[in-house]
Amino acid sequence: MLRHCSRGLALLALVPCLALAQNPLKHVPKPTTTAITTADLLTRLYVFADDSMQGREVGTEGHLRGARYLAGELARLGLTPAGDSGTFYQDFVLDVTAPDPATEVKVGDAVLTSGTDFIIFPAIGLPGIGKPFNAENVPVIYGGKIGDATLVSPEAAAGKLVLFAPADGPGGWQFWGRFGPPRYQRYASAAGLMIAALDVVPGDLAGYLGSTQVGMHEESGQPGPTIALMYLTTAAAEKMFGGSLNGLMAGAEGPAATAIGGPVKRPSPIPGRNVVAIVPGTDPVLKYQYVAVGAHNDHEGILRPVEHDSLRAFNTVVRPGGAEDGGKQATAEQLPMVQARLDSLRALRAARIDSIMNGADDDGSGSMAVLELAEYFKANPVRRSIVLVWHAGEEKGLFGSGWFTDHPTVPRDSIVAQLNLDMIGRGSPADIPGGGPGYIQLIGSRRLSTQLGDLVEAVNTTGKHGFSFDYQFDANGHPAQYYCRSDHYMYARYGIPVVFFSTGSHPDYHQVTDEPQYINYEKYAGVTSFVMDVARTVANLETRPVVDHPKPDPKGQCRQ
Repeated sequence: MLRHCSRGLALLALVPCLALAQNPLKHVPKPTTTAITTADLLTRLYVFADDSMQGREVGTEGHLRGARYLAGELARLGLTPAGDSGTFYQDFVLDVTAPDPATEVKVGDAVLTSGTDFIIFPAIGLPGIGKPFNAENVPVIYGGKIGDATLVSPEAAAGKLVLFAPADGPGGWQFWGRFGPPRYQRYASAAGLMIAALDVVPGDLAGYLGSTQVGMHEESGQPGPTIALMYLTTAAAEKMFGGSLNGLMAGAEGPAATAIGGPVKRPSPIPGRNVVAIVPGTDPVLKYQYVAVGAHNDHEGILRPVEHDSLRAFNTVVRPGGAEDGGKQATAEQLPMVQARLDSLRALRAARIDSIMNGADDDGSGSMAVLELAEYFKANPVRRSIVLVWHAGEEKGLFGSGWFTDHPTVPRDSIVAQLNLDMIGRGSPADIPGGGPGYIQLIGSRRLSTQLGDLVEAVNTTGKHGFSFDYQFDANGHPAQYYCRSDHYMYARYGIPVVFFSTGSHPDYHQVTDEPQYINYEKYAGVTSFVMDVARTVANLETRPVVDHPKPDPKGQCRQ
C-alpha cells in the first residue's frame, strides 16, 4: 500500500513500491454483505467514483446520477426513506450565476476586456461579495495596499470605485485572508472594490471565477450581496491612475471610470439533492431520538483536461496538500524529484489524459462508508434511530447540510449527535506528516460536549481499534479552519454535538488524480468500523450526550 512508500525513495526502489499501490482501474462489482469489509467498500467506491458520475458536481446531471445510485442501494437494502414526500431525496433550489456578456469596464476611451483585463467576483460564499457593478463615470480612489495599517476610510470611499494593491508576499492576492469580512464590509457604501492582483491569481482560480457558478437560491427576505468586487491586472489598474501605483498614498484619486454589469443569476433547472434514510431504533422511547451519520455526496465535476500521471508526480513533490497548497511552483531542487517519479510511473503504465474530478477520497470514501454503515445498522439495529444523510453541495459552501439542518426531516432537537465522515481513505506518511495506519484527524469532538469527546476516546481503547488521534486541526484559530469547512458545523451551530472524522489532505486533494486506486482499503475499512462502534455506543446510551459548552449563534459566522 502507499503508506509504505517514502517520498525520498530512489527511482529503483520506487518502482516496485508504486506497483503495489495499483488497484485495478476497473473493478467488477460484487454483492455486498452486512459486515464492514474492504471488498464492499472497494466495490461501492469504484461505482461512485467512476467517470460515469462526471465528478458529481452539485447542479449537474452527474450529481443526480450519484444520488440515484445511493437511493437505489438504500431501497435494495430496505431502509426507510426520510426525504421529501416519502422518497429518499430532499431537494433544494439552486441558482446559476454566469458572466453577463454586456458587462462594461472602461477608463476614458480605454475599454477593458472581461476575462483578460478583469474578472468580476460572483457570489461564491464570501460574505457580502457578488453584487453587480452599477458605476457610471464615478471617481476612482486608491485604497492602499491590503494588509497595511493605513487604508482609505470608508467615508472617503463612499460612492467611488476603490482600488487596492495586493498584500506583499506569497498569496497577497487572497484578500479574504488578509482583508477579512469585517474590514472589507466597511466599504459597502463604495461603488465597488477592485484588487490589482489578477496577474498573480492562479490560473485555475481565475478560470473558476470567470466561469458559471452554482449557489444556493436566495429565499424571500434574505439579504443579497452588498459589495461589488473585481480583480484587475496591474496594467489595467495603472490605466485607472494613468501610471504606476508605486508611491500612491491611500486616498489618492484618479480619473472617473465606468463599471457596469457582472454575474447574472437565474434559478437552476437541476436541484441540489440530499439523500436521507433512517434505520429505526429498537427502544420504544429512545427510537424517537437520532444519531445522525453523514458525508457529502458531491465533488468538483469536470475541469480542463490534464495529464494524469504527471500531475500526480508533480503534486507529490511540490504540492503535498493538493489544492491546499495553491499555486506552489517547483524549485530547481524539486524538478529532478518530479522527473524521477514521472519516469517510474511511465514504466508502470502509459500516460492518460484526465478531466474528471472523481473525488474518490473527497468524499466518495465518506459517502460509501455511510452506505456501508446503513447496511450494517439495518442488520444490527440499535436503541436510538440512525438517520443517514448524504449532503449535497458541501464543496460549494455546505449547501445541503445547511438546508437539512434548517429544514430537517426529523425533529432537529431529537438529533443527539452528528458524526461526519469526510476523506477517510488515505492518511499515509506520504500523504501527510505524521500519517500512518492508525492516523485519524478528530475535529469538534469536545467543542460542545466533553462527554462525546471522551466517549470517542473510550471506544477507541475498549474496542481495540488502535487509532492515534491528531487534534492539531481542531485548535482554536487554526488557519486551515476545518471545523468551519465541512458539514458537521451546520449541526454544531444548532447545539448538536459533532465529531468530524478524517484521514487528512494529500497530493490528490481536489485534483483529477483523486482516484479509487489510491485508497488504502484496509485502513478505510478500519476507520468505518471505528465510526460504526462510536455510532452504536452513542445510540445505546441511556441519556443523550451532555452539551456543556456554549452553543454558537446559528445565524452567525463560524469562527474556529
